[in-house]
Amino acid sequence: MIQTGTKIDTDFSLDIVEDGEEKTVSFDDLLDRPTIVSVYMRNNTSGCDKQNKSLAEHADWFDEQGYNLIAISKDSCGSHKNYAEKLGINYVLASDRDYKFAKATDSIMEKNMFGNKFEASTRSAYVIDTDGTVKAIIEKINTKDHASELKDVIKNL
Repeated sequence: MIQTGTKIDTDFSLDIVEDGEEKTVSFDDLLDRPTIVSVYMRNNTSGCDKQNKSLAEHADWFDEQGYNLIAISKDSCGSHKNYAEKLGINYVLASDRDYKFAKATDSIMEKNMFGNKFEASTRSAYVIDTDGTVKAIIEKINTKDHASELKDVIKNL
């Protein structure tokens, strides 16, 4: 995993859902102000639902502090649209099916589920400045209280 202070490669595109619309954007274009990227595994799973509900409940606070909020998983944008409606998400949901963000942050790990090994991104969060510099990292997210842990990180920057 990358370290705080590292500048990541932001020259890649992602499919996103923003305000109910699907579009493809350059990751660099999402960094028009400091940005929080919260990585989760999959829509409609217990831990991921808790993680995103926590963010959705506090999304306005992050906006007021001057931060963009992006939650990213490998789910499709079609799935993200339904997920956003279900949970009342008003921030960007990004689809990283090819692990472009995970590769940029060196956060792909081998996982083992039911005897099957596979690669996946880690459940983590990043505070990234407009130039791509990582200002803070949460390596292990507390899914129930994710917004509070991010607020603490931002207050201490």
